[in-house]
Amino acid sequence: VQLQASGGGLVQAGGSLRLSCAASGFNFDDYAISWFRQAPGREREGVSCISSSDNDTYYADSVKGRFTISSDNAKNTVYLQMDSLKPEDTAVYYCAAGGIWTYYRGTYYPGLVDYWGQGTQVTVSS
Repeated sequence: VQLQASGGGLVQAGGSLRLSCAASGFNFDDYAISWFRQAPGREREGVSCISSSDNDTYYADSVKGRFTISSDNAKNTVYLQMDSLKPEDTAVYYCAAGGIWTYYRGTYYPGLVDYWGQGTQVTVSS
């Protein structure tokens, strides 16, 4: 099983980046692919998720309207388009395969993760 994240880098506030997550070694259609991020000194948090089977998408409130997740099932690859980046988006971004997010009292919560990929650093300068 491999989840290869790429596309991170250094960008100025207001700029854009597109992350890619290439998956292999498991049945892509059976899993939701999520992006998480972890900033120094902070807990890892869910950013976005896409269901590979029906392309339902989920977003954390902090990125809604700025980030867009998409999937190319033919390539077993998920993308995270990040626009209007802010310094607080600086973190290591990880992709993961697991369950879909669940909705509870106005907030989406990430599902269980079965497989983690390695991270890619995103740094947004002010």
